Amino acid sequence: MDATPWTADRPWRGIMVATALPLRDDLSVDYDAYAEHIRWLVDNGCDGVVPNGSLGEYQTLTHTERARVVRTAVEAVGDGARVMPGVAAYGSAESRRWAEQAADEGCGSVLLLPPNAYRADEAAVRTHFAEVAKAGLPVVAYNNPIDTKVDLTPALLARLHRDGSIAAVKEFTGDVRRAYELAELAPELDLVIGADDVVVELALAGAVGWIAGYPNAFPASCADLYRAAVAGDLETVLPLYRSLHALLRWDSKTEFVQSIKLSMDIVGRSGGPVRPPRSPLAGKIAAGVRAATEKAVADGHR
Repeated sequence: MDATPWTADRPWRGIMVATALPLRDDLSVDYDAYAEHIRWLVDNGCDGVVPNGSLGEYQTLTHTERARVVRTAVEAVGDGARVMPGVAAYGSAESRRWAEQAADEGCGSVLLLPPNAYRADEAAVRTHFAEVAKAGLPVVAYNNPIDTKVDLTPALLARLHRDGSIAAVKEFTGDVRRAYELAELAPELDLVIGADDVVVELALAGAVGWIAGYPNAFPASCADLYRAAVAGDLETVLPLYRSLHALLRWDSKTEFVQSIKLSMDIVGRSGGPVRPPRSPLAGKIAAGVRAATEKAVADGHR
């Protein structure tokens, strides 16, 4: 099996890093540090970036900040097709406006959660995705029923694809069985890995992309891991995965934003603080993240 490459016409493929957003001590956005971080990710083997996702703390940003984050990402990468902004919002109209802003900035696709202000039914979900798709950019659905309480099941995803509303799905549930059902129901719908600690399982099940968290701290090693996984190179990928898994599983924890930012700080990147209501890690959780990060460093990951 050959690794599926990033292409401008399918810009959700490859490794798209859900970027953490560097904040100063006063909790203002450090746009210069963010731009430098994005350039570093691309220079170290990542294909593109996903600003304004959950890891980017989009819920805490002002409209001005959120728009500038997208603009900064496009300028830093130098190719808007490699930028997939998150456009989640409480209302479909607002999500569409963020998708239109992404189109105006030259982005190649957008990442969209289902309605997340309430437990939406199927009709509402389909209306929501159809509305945002009117902005004209390919939409990557984000299935995260843990946080949104709306489950984009394989059957529903197949309907959304038939509607023409989505081109791919970021699957966060960790249920690898869904990959095979989705391939049967919607073979043309691209599956994108959405949780770091199932990257190998979903790659072997046919995923063609990874919206990833831990490349924020270890981009080169994560790139090696992903490309070996999608190529089916088990001899290379299994030792890498065993070495990194204690770290990668923090991407699926409630404290994933703080965890990844702490790992970034440990390896010398600009992670910085988080905005409330999140708070800094402490106690056993902080110690666990630190131990996993220091082990990855000791194992030579970068």
